Order: sequence, then structure tokens, then C-alpha cells
Amino acid sequence: MKKENGALNGEAWFKGAKAQLPDAITLRRKIHEYPELGLHLPKTVAAVREALDGLDVKIEHGPSSSGLIVTLQGPSQGRTVLLRGDMDALPMPEDTDLPFKSKEAGRMHACGHDAHTAMLAGAVKLLHEHRGRLAGTVKFMFQPGEEGHFGALRMIEDGLIDKHPKPDGAFALHITPNAPSGFFTGRGGAMLASTDEIRIKVTGKGGHASMPHLAVDPMPIACEIVMGLQSFVTRRINAFDPIVLTIAKIDGGTTTNVIPESVSMFGTLRSVSEASRKQAHEGLKHVAQKIAEAHGARAEVHLAEGYPVTMNDGRMVALAADTVRELWGEQAFVPMPAPVMGAEDWSYVLQRIPGCMIFLGVAPEGCDHHHAAPCHSNRMMLDENAMAHGIALFAAVAERFLDQGLPAQ
Repeated sequence: MKKENGALNGEAWFKGAKAQLPDAITLRRKIHEYPELGLHLPKTVAAVREALDGLDVKIEHGPSSSGLIVTLQGPSQGRTVLLRGDMDALPMPEDTDLPFKSKEAGRMHACGHDAHTAMLAGAVKLLHEHRGRLAGTVKFMFQPGEEGHFGALRMIEDGLIDKHPKPDGAFALHITPNAPSGFFTGRGGAMLASTDEIRIKVTGKGGHASMPHLAVDPMPIACEIVMGLQSFVTRRINAFDPIVLTIAKIDGGTTTNVIPESVSMFGTLRSVSEASRKQAHEGLKHVAQKIAEAHGARAEVHLAEGYPVTMNDGRMVALAADTVRELWGEQAFVPMPAPVMGAEDWSYVLQRIPGCMIFLGVAPEGCDHHHAAPCHSNRMMLDENAMAHGIALFAAVAERFLDQGLPAQ
């Protein structure tokens, strides 16, 4: 069951992960039942600490959030690798029939962070069993506030990530119900998009709805701006360096016979490179302001920058892919042809440390993954058995990185 160099082989890692699976399922369901939002997650952190009770690990936290760094030291110093699982839920209802469905109104673990946390805790315990063969240090990042609260950035600012020994590599998993259970996919380069929030206020001149010529109606101007922005996206942005720009809400007016003075629009901008992101920032301001000016109105554009592009280091993707194939065969890793326009604050870690994120398929049993309820759906469910694959890969990637470092480009 062991390789000549003393490292466990794939079969042994997966066997060990399957032994951890019952505890991981128990932890996942506990977290799922009592989801918490944002940066402060006392119940979730208490559940994680209970799961790790009795292990010979160091646990540290910072002042700004519930984030934890759990450190497992092997017998030699060597390299250090960072493994991450996020812990927070979403502010949305759960509409499933699960016996452990959310007991917190308006809160749901619809993005799989409960599974991420449970898999990472399972990996701590699995690697702890084999800590005598670790050629370095493993740090486990239990992170709050991924869903728009900049939790990874808070942990970086608290000094938890760079604290000695600073990681030489970083690895994260994210589940997806829209891939076959137990399969993995990833790519080097841009993996996920940047995300920025858009707010545009169009101000005209209010008046009576029957006499628009005596007013400056901001409503049709706002509608024209929406269409103008879509033309900008398709005609001014390189199709091979794309952006997605969505105006998702228009708010204005009070009743049927009054032209309002102003209309506000809200939306999101996604990019897969800083170049297209910068071009989009400049272009959407220009389009909105000039369309408004053409109609005698004015447009104020506010952009709130969110997470940067998640850029995977191709060497870490290659290491993870080789590990997957060693554990489950060639077919178990499917190269990802293009980025996904979702966003991740793991991007902040990857700006500092060479690493990657890859997806783990968790399509529910008996469900075609093409039609499974996706992440952020009120009906999202997953195959809990696939968590054994995540636990095993966390452990095997950590061991391989500590033994070998990053492969050559």
C-alpha cells in the first residue's frame, strides 16, 4: 500500500478518506442545519474545533473574523502548503426535503461551503494520521465571508496567511453539482472572473406623465443605457477576452402619472482579465454618461470593485491533475475549456502564493448533472459520497507538493 519513497499510494489515500467520510457527513450536516453568514460564524467554528479536538495541531485566529489557520507540522521543516475550505452560507431560503435542511430562516448552504469545510476537516484528520511521513508543514485555512465579505482578504490582513512558515503553494476545492460525482475539472490561467458592482443614477427633470415634453424623463434614458451597454460589450470588447455586464435592477418612480426626477440601475460586471476589466470600467462610464447627456440628463456611475480574477498557476493545476489521475485514473480529471464567470476571494491568496482551485463534481445520485440544481439554487443538493474524493485529494496533493514542489513549466 506504500510507494518506495514512503508516500502513500492513491488507493491508500482513498481508503483512508472513505474511513473519514462518516464523520465528514456528520459535520457537513451539522453546519448545513445551522448556516451562518458573513465574517463571524461562532457555531460553525465551534463545530470545526470539536471535529479537530484531540489532534496535535496548532489553531490560530485573527481579530477581524472567525477565520482559522490549523497547522500540522511534519517531522521536518521542508516546504509549506496551504489548503482551504470556506465556511459561510448564503442569505436565501432552502426549498429541499432534506432531513437536515436549514433551521435558520432565509439562510442556506447553497454553494457547498458546508461540504468544503467538512472535507477540509477530514483532510486534517487523515493527514494527522500520517504526519510522520510529511516532508514539511500543512496549513488548513478555514475561511469565513467568501460570499461577498472579503473573508480571505481579512485573513491575509490579519497576518494569518503569511505567518511563518509562509506557504510555498496553495490549493482549494470547490464543489459543483453540474459535473458527474467524483470527477474533477480545472485549468491553468483564468479560472474565475473578477466581479464588480455597478450603480448608475440617471437624473432628469420630473413632471406630469401626460406632458413629457415639459420634463426630462429618466426612464427611457435608463432603458437606452441598458441597451447601449450591451452593444458596448459586443462591439468594443474582444470576444476572446470577454466580459459579462448585467443590469439586474431598475428602481424609479412612485405612481402611474408622475415622471420621476431620477432612476437608479444596479448590476454586475464580470471579467477574466484585468485588461478587459479596465476597458469595461472606462467604457461603461462613457456610454452611460454620453447617452444621458444626449437627452439633456446626467448619469452618475459608481463602480464598487469586488474580487479580482482567480488566476490558477498552471504548475499547481498539473500537480493536482496528476494526483487525480493517480488516484482514480485518466478519465477522472477533465480539462476545463474556458473560465467560469463566477468569482472567488481565493483570488487574493493566489495573488500571493502559487496555487490553484479545481472543481469537484457532486451531482446527486440518480440526477443528470446537466440538469442538477446548481450552486446558489434554493434546491441545490449534492452527493455526500463524493466528499471522500475531496478529502483524499486534499491529502494527496499536500503530500505530493511537500515531497516534490511544483513541477517545471
